[in-house]
Amino acid sequence: MSEIIGLQAPVQPTAPADVIIDGTEATFAQDVIEASMERPVIVDFWAEWCGPCKTLGPMIERVVTAAAGAVKLVKIDTETNQMLAQQMRIQSIPTVYAFYQGQPVDGFMGALPESQIQAFIDKMVALSGAQPGAGDAEAASSVDLDTILEQADAALAAGATEQARELYRAVLGEDHSNVKAYSGYARAMLADNRLSEVQAMMEQIPEDLLAAPEIISLAGMMTLAERAASMPDTAQLEATVAANEDDHDARYQLAQALLGRGQPEAGAEHLLTIMRKDRTWRDDGARKAMLELFEALGNESPMTVAFRKKLSALLFS
Repeated sequence: MSEIIGLQAPVQPTAPADVIIDGTEATFAQDVIEASMERPVIVDFWAEWCGPCKTLGPMIERVVTAAAGAVKLVKIDTETNQMLAQQMRIQSIPTVYAFYQGQPVDGFMGALPESQIQAFIDKMVALSGAQPGAGDAEAASSVDLDTILEQADAALAAGATEQARELYRAVLGEDHSNVKAYSGYARAMLADNRLSEVQAMMEQIPEDLLAAPEIISLAGMMTLAERAASMPDTAQLEATVAANEDDHDARYQLAQALLGRGQPEAGAEHLLTIMRKDRTWRDDGARKAMLELFEALGNESPMTVAFRKKLSALLFS
């Protein structure tokens, strides 16, 4: 399995209490300027309404946590610290600055891939001559795997497939028998049309896990992926549906594309939408497609169970 998924490390430990903190205008001098005399301080300017911030923030936290005290992260909410944001000339968010020896030494804007964030942090660690892992390792503890799975699921739903794969991979690095992580990782791969890699992964899943509903569902998902391979680009189909919400042919194609590209819940919702709008379309074709989906995923699949309830509610409402 490690050759396919590329497991490299166990789940990262949690950071000591003073490594990742929320900063304010009042504490900026102490938290950033003074603290940077001892080690580099990364300052993340963000806001609750900022979508890219929600992607970037967790990645920075993971990389800083992995450095185990070699660098510090201070998070600044620009909405509650507007004067500081103006003083720092923050024109867009997310914006990240690195301070060392009391001075800003580097920075970037926008949500970068985690590999580039890692390189940025590594550069700061090298600048100070510190060694990653030199912090209070005894204070570290395992990250809650359920929390990581929730983050991975959210990233996959948002289309951040690379981030989702890294999170699922982290879970598998700690728990090689986690069927939810296998399923999620496969879905993230299918979303990028990497069917052959999912097929290779399936061949190496431990035998005692093959009867799990989530793993059984993967075989059905690969069948759906093969069907979706010849369909138009998902974004193109979404644009067509957005332009005409009653274009059931386009919506049906979009549903099938999503079903086979790692987003079966979204695809199933489009099938339900067709049924709400026109049950007679293609001789009740949307309902038949939903039943085919259930058969592909298996009756015990959590998604099958959830959408059977939605289908029943629609049919008998």
